[in-house]
Amino acid sequence: MSRAEAPAAPHVPVLLDEVLDALAIAPGEVHVDGTFGAGGYSSAMARAGARVFAFDRDPDAIREGQAVADANDITLIEGEFSRMAELLAERGIDKVAGVVLDIGVSSMQLDRADRGFSFQSDGPLLMTMSQTGESAADFLNNAP
Repeated sequence: MSRAEAPAAPHVPVLLDEVLDALAIAPGEVHVDGTFGAGGYSSAMARAGARVFAFDRDPDAIREGQAVADANDITLIEGEFSRMAELLAERGIDKVAGVVLDIGVSSMQLDRADRGFSFQSDGPLLMTMSQTGESAADFLNNAP
């Protein structure tokens, strides 16, 4: 069985074995997943023995991922990975052994027309990761 094999999830992380090889996780090390999504990388890192802190700015990912985080002893943090150092410091973490960033729009966001990212289904033109702030439609309608 490959390390990438895990329980069925709405999203399968790409290059999982390669990412784990690059991280070379030693049990007890602190590792960070800057883009939690459905928790594929975070869960695999935790199974490899890492103490995992995972970030996501999408409130849906936080809400839907809490059970995965709880089951794998992952600390799930709602916030941008650009604030990683600050948010980790608030939790007493000042050094990490590795960081993973799977940057881009997730399949979960693309598959839901109501999120405004879909190019397959009609929906509002929102395109906000955190579901707050100016929508893409407002930007386009108000841009000079």
